[in-house]
Amino acid sequence: MNSHLASIPSTELQIGGAGCASCISKIESALNNVPGVSKAQMNFAERTVAVEGDASSEQLIHAIEAIGYTAQVTNASDLNQAQQDRDKSDHIYYRRLIRDMWLALGLGIPLMLYGLAGGSMTINSPQEQVSWLIVGLLTLAAMYIAGGRFYIGAWRSLINKSATMDTLIALGTGAAWLYSIVVVLVPSLIPELARHIYFEASAMIIGLINLGLALEVKARGRTSDALKRLIGLQPKTARRLLEGEEIDVAIAEVEIGHLIRVRPGEKIPVDADVTEGATSIDESMLTGEPIPVEKKCGDSVSAGSINKTGSIVIKATAVGEHTALSNIISLVKQAQNSKPPIGRIADTISAYFVPSVVVIALLSAIVWLNWGPSPSYAYALVAATTVLIIACPCALGLATPMSIMVGVGKAAEYGVLIRNGEALQTTSKITTMVLDKTGTITVGAPHVTEIITGSQFHEEELLKLAASVELRSEHPLAQAIIDCAKARGITTVDAHDFDAVSGKGIVATLDSKKVLLGNIALMKENNIPLQMDNAKNSHELASSLASEAKTPMFLAVDNKLAGIIAVSDPIKEDSISAIQRLKNLGIKPVMLTGDNHLTAEAVAKKVGIKDFVAEVLPEEKANTVKSLQSSGEIVGMVGDGINDAPALASADVGFAIGTGTDVAIESADITLMRGSLHGLVDAISVSKAILKNIKQNMWGAFIYNTLGIPVAAGVFYPVIGLLLNPVVAGLAMAFSSVTVVSNANRLRLLKP
Repeated sequence: MNSHLASIPSTELQIGGAGCASCISKIESALNNVPGVSKAQMNFAERTVAVEGDASSEQLIHAIEAIGYTAQVTNASDLNQAQQDRDKSDHIYYRRLIRDMWLALGLGIPLMLYGLAGGSMTINSPQEQVSWLIVGLLTLAAMYIAGGRFYIGAWRSLINKSATMDTLIALGTGAAWLYSIVVVLVPSLIPELARHIYFEASAMIIGLINLGLALEVKARGRTSDALKRLIGLQPKTARRLLEGEEIDVAIAEVEIGHLIRVRPGEKIPVDADVTEGATSIDESMLTGEPIPVEKKCGDSVSAGSINKTGSIVIKATAVGEHTALSNIISLVKQAQNSKPPIGRIADTISAYFVPSVVVIALLSAIVWLNWGPSPSYAYALVAATTVLIIACPCALGLATPMSIMVGVGKAAEYGVLIRNGEALQTTSKITTMVLDKTGTITVGAPHVTEIITGSQFHEEELLKLAASVELRSEHPLAQAIIDCAKARGITTVDAHDFDAVSGKGIVATLDSKKVLLGNIALMKENNIPLQMDNAKNSHELASSLASEAKTPMFLAVDNKLAGIIAVSDPIKEDSISAIQRLKNLGIKPVMLTGDNHLTAEAVAKKVGIKDFVAEVLPEEKANTVKSLQSSGEIVGMVGDGINDAPALASADVGFAIGTGTDVAIESADITLMRGSLHGLVDAISVSKAILKNIKQNMWGAFIYNTLGIPVAAGVFYPVIGLLLNPVVAGLAMAFSSVTVVSNANRLRLLKP
C-alpha cells in the first residue's frame, strides 16, 4: 500500500467563542490576512480552522484574539490524544450546557405554566410589583449564569463592529427582560394594556438554546465516528526484537529498520516489510476490501491492518506520521475541513445575515408601534424579540460541514480518500469517465503468451535479447518479459546506449548489435520491414494477436525483424460489473491506452466500452481529456502510472488507484485505496449522496429562516391572527440545528 498520500495542513486551531455561521467568514478573513498564510478554512461543526502556510502559531492566535475569539493549537503530533482531548472537552461542554438548560428552564417553565393557568402576568398593585421584582432578579441571575457567554460574545462583537448569534440572543432576551423590569419598576411609563411581564420568555429562550446546543454537541459526536475508528487503529505498543529478546515498547520508540514480532490477531504497528513467516492480513479498514490479503517474505504491510493467521517478523519502513494510516487520517481530516463551492455560498450569506436580521427586527418593531393594534408597545416587543431569536443562522452554518464530516468519513470506510470539498462536489456532476487500461481496467501484471521467431533466432535467444534491453525499463510489459526470462533460467546481459522512446519502445546496443523492442510505430520510425526472413507475415500475426486482447511487441536486430513477443494483461475480475455500474449512473466510460488499436478494441469490447482512444503517447493523454472537456463534458480520469499524472491533473476530477505510483496519487483529487474499479463507482455514489444531503440541509435551513422571519415579524397577523411567541421561536431555533445534524448523520447508514 502506498503511504505517500497527503500533505498535512501546517496548523490546526481550536476556536473558542464562535457561536454561529456568521463567525466563519470573519475568522477566515482575519487569518488569511496574516502574512505567510496561503489558505485558512474553518470547520464550523468542529470549531476548528485548518491553516496552510508558514505563519507562526503565535501570529495566528493573535489574529483570532484581535477579533474577539480565543484560539489554541490542537495536538497534531498525537492524533489519538488530540481526539481524546476533544472528546473530553465536548463532554465537559455538554454537561455545562445541560446544567445551564435546567437552571434556566427551572425558572422559565413554572413561570410559563403560571401564565397558561390564568395567573396574572401584569402589574396591578404594589404587592405584584415586589413579587415580580424578585422574579426579575432571579431571571437576571439565571440569564447571567446560564447565558452569560451570549452577552459577553455580543459585547465582543459590538467592540469589533460585527454581529453574531450572540448578538441576536442578547438583543432578544435582553429586550424582553428590560421591558419587563421597566414595567415592574415604573409601570406608569407603559400604557395599562401593555404592562405584560416577559421574564419567562427570557429564561425559556436561554434554556431552550442551551438544550439545542447540547443536543447538537451530542449528535455532532457521532459525525466523526469513522475518523475515531481510523485513529483507534493505531496501536500504542509494538513487540520489538532486540538481541534475541522480544520487548514491548511504546509505538513512539519504534524507528525505521527495527524488527518487530506480530502475532495472530494483533494490529500491525508500523508500515513495514515482512522478513520472516507468512500470514493473511485484514486491510479492510484501510482499503474497504473485505477479503484478507496473503503476505509472505518481502511483501509490505501497513500500520493499522490486522494480522489474521501466522506469526510474522516485520522490518519497519515508515513510522509515526509517515505511515499510510497517519496519512489517511490526515487526508480525511483535511477533507472534512474543506468546503465545496456550495458551502461557501452559505458562508457568504451568513456573513450578512445577522446584521440584516437586526434591521428587520427594528423595522418590524417600528411597523407595530405605528400601525399595530393596542397595546402596540407589547406587540412591537414580541415581534422584534421573536425575529431576533428565530433567525439565528446556526442551521445554515452546520448544513455543509456536518454532511462533509460524516460523508468523507463514510467514504474512507470504503477505501475512498477525498482530498477536498471541490473535488467532492464536482465528482457528483461527472458525465464522462476516462479509464486508463493497464493497471486500471486490467490487472497491470501482464505475462508472455507467445514468442514468434524468424529463422535466425530460437525462442530463448529472442527472449534473452528482449529481457536484456528491458532491464532498465519500468513499464509493466517490460516486467512481463523479464519475469518470463527468469522463469526459463535465461541469463541477461548488459545493454549499452539505452534509449527509451516515449510511447513506442526501447533502442539499445547488445554485443555490438542494435536492438529495437517496441510497437509497430517504433519499427516504422526506424524503417524496419515488417516481414521476417522465414516469410511469416508479421503484420497479420500482430493483428491476429491484438484481436485476442494481446499486445504484440516487435523485436528487431540490426535493422531486421527478428520476432514478435505477445504479452497479455488479464482484465480484472470485477472491471466488467464496475463499468456497468458506472453506465447505470449515466456516466459514459472512455478507455485510454497507449496500446495498439486492435488490442484496445478487443479489451473495450470485453468490458462493454464503446468509446476508446488507442496508441496515445503519455503527453497526449492530457490532450484527450481536454478535448472531451471542450465538448462540454465534465471529465473524471482514473489512472495508476507516472504517465497518467498529466491527464489526472487536467481532468475535472482525477482518481488515482492507491496501488499505483506516488506521482499519480499526488496528481489526483481522490485516491482509491483498493485496485478495484468498484471503488471508483463507490466514490461517485458517496459524493452524490453527500451533495444531496448538503442540499437538503441548506434548503431546510433557508426555508426555515425565510419562512420563520416573516411569521415572527407578524406578516400573517392581519390575515389569520398569527403572531409567534418568543418562546416558540427559541424552541424552533434550537431544534433547527438538531434537525440538520440528524439529517447529516443519516449518511452513516449509507451503502454505495
